[in-house]
Amino acid sequence: MESIGTPKITTLAPRELLGPLNDVERKFAPSELFAVGPMEIPLPRPRVSIIGSRNASPEGLAAAAQISSALSKKGVIIVSGLAEGIDTSAHMVAIEQGGRTIAVLGTPLNRVYPARNWQLQREIMNSHLAISQFRIGIPVQRKNFVMRNRTMALISDASIIVEAGETSGSLHQGWEALRLGRSLFIRKSIISNTPFKWPRKMMQYGALQLNDLKQVLEVLPSSKRISQITVQI
Repeated sequence: MESIGTPKITTLAPRELLGPLNDVERKFAPSELFAVGPMEIPLPRPRVSIIGSRNASPEGLAAAAQISSALSKKGVIIVSGLAEGIDTSAHMVAIEQGGRTIAVLGTPLNRVYPARNWQLQREIMNSHLAISQFRIGIPVQRKNFVMRNRTMALISDASIIVEAGETSGSLHQGWEALRLGRSLFIRKSIISNTPFKWPRKMMQYGALQLNDLKQVLEVLPSSKRISQITVQI
């Protein structure tokens, strides 16, 4: 695991980062969050998580790029976890399209995982925003990434699972989004072509099949109406 030095970190209570929280959000939010980057605080909206497998298929990577590109062009802030695969695709395309992105890390802000995303993390810290709930010096453990996924659900107005297996960490975020009452979308091809049980189980609890991005735009909060787009997913 690579080190990125000691960046200039802002320590925030969740309400300072996100604005007022309801009782459920306050109960399960981290006690403090650490941020690096020039994005304004409290965070602007709307914010959508694009998440999925680290070992993504070419189709999944292409879908993540398409979703990130289309939403970025509409002013949506792309949130993801800086992991390999779907996360990296979502972040990079948002940047390439001139959009904005937030990386929510499962490590302290002076660490990079995976190491190959060192340059991407630096760019996000310099021009966008990186967030962690882990103080510098906290050991990096597997459970940190589960906690990170739950925090991503809190930060995001909606989440989109692009591709994920039965043990993917993205499922933790999906369930947390549903528990918080946030919109959760699952890409149509996963539901129709996968042997996994989790998509239909999540749909029983309120997840929605994503057919085109107009569905996402319709549920997002905004100070001004976002013009609709139709992009088949």
